[in-house]
Amino acid sequence: MPSLPPAEIGAPFSEIDTPALVIDLDAMERNMALMAERAKALGVRIRPHAKTHKSAIIAAKQVTLGAVGVCCQKVAEAEALAAGGVRDILISNEVVGARKLRRLAALARQIRLGVCVDDFAQIALLGGAARQAGSRIEVLVEVDVGGRRCGVAPGPEAARFAAEIARHDHLRFGGLQAYHGSAQHLRTPDERKAAIDAAQQAVLDTLAPLKATGFTCDTIGGAGTGTFLIESASGVWNELQAGSYIFMDADYAKNVPDEGGNAPRFEHALFVLATVMSAAKDTQVVVDAGHKALSNDSGFPTVWQRPGLAYHRPSDEHGVVTVAPGTPPPTWGEKLLLVPGHCDPTVNLYDWYVGVRDFGTPHARVETLWPVDARGAVT
Repeated sequence: MPSLPPAEIGAPFSEIDTPALVIDLDAMERNMALMAERAKALGVRIRPHAKTHKSAIIAAKQVTLGAVGVCCQKVAEAEALAAGGVRDILISNEVVGARKLRRLAALARQIRLGVCVDDFAQIALLGGAARQAGSRIEVLVEVDVGGRRCGVAPGPEAARFAAEIARHDHLRFGGLQAYHGSAQHLRTPDERKAAIDAAQQAVLDTLAPLKATGFTCDTIGGAGTGTFLIESASGVWNELQAGSYIFMDADYAKNVPDEGGNAPRFEHALFVLATVMSAAKDTQVVVDAGHKALSNDSGFPTVWQRPGLAYHRPSDEHGVVTVAPGTPPPTWGEKLLLVPGHCDPTVNLYDWYVGVRDFGTPHARVETLWPVDARGAVT
């Protein structure tokens, strides 16, 4: 059962209870509009990754701006988003298990649904589930383009997968999933470019055998917030799956921007609001946001616009914020904004978004409260 929201609509920023997951609505809307404009100018489709926000409301806003649909990673995420009105979803992941396949096939009767495969056994089971449900599922063959995670090897193997998919009346071969996840956080533009150039060659090596056997790819999907401009410029990828651009996080902020000025500058729009619960020491304070309030897998959060303060040493309910010499220390009861190290798993810790308008001004107010629809949707 979801918890009560940490604020009321119309309340001043100062009355938000903590820890709270706060969105700067103006910054998020600028980020979404910027991505939509760039995708349109580049002539590629945008299918944002909803594993970032897990919200049907936000997904609807992205579709209104031109997205063809959204991605997610789990059947349960797709179910939650579809229940909120999203009608076109790609599960950009492999789905394993009879129960999950039955749920996936049932969902495909209600919405346009796609999924990825990299095993022949998966195709047979997926085709059987779709036949029993009387649904039709679009299937992308995932290719390992450098992430060394899921995916078949580049080259002729994908053509054999396409032929096997075509044998099933309730499946349709839709193309390739070619996402290089680890390239998103390579720090320099040159590193990111080299990784995606290699991924592009892997896709080209895969497309030739497909074409030779009579298969075309409606979709070649992939790309993320860190590299989408490179994929777009390649002429190979036609569907972008960037997700973090709407919020950004402290880890993405470590990427060195493109010095050519071609990379759009997305803004931090997602924060965890925390309260100083102890100020008993001169060199540090303790806030009420620890492991249960922030994901630290990609590093600790940064303290927003407070130079000289550094978050570290979290425990379940506490986070220590050190105070550099000469820095005015926060006072007991003061609220601090933290930029999460990794936005996706941090969002998964909360039931509610607190949407704030006029963020960072004396007029800041709570404009909206949105449920995190797909929180905990791990199956």
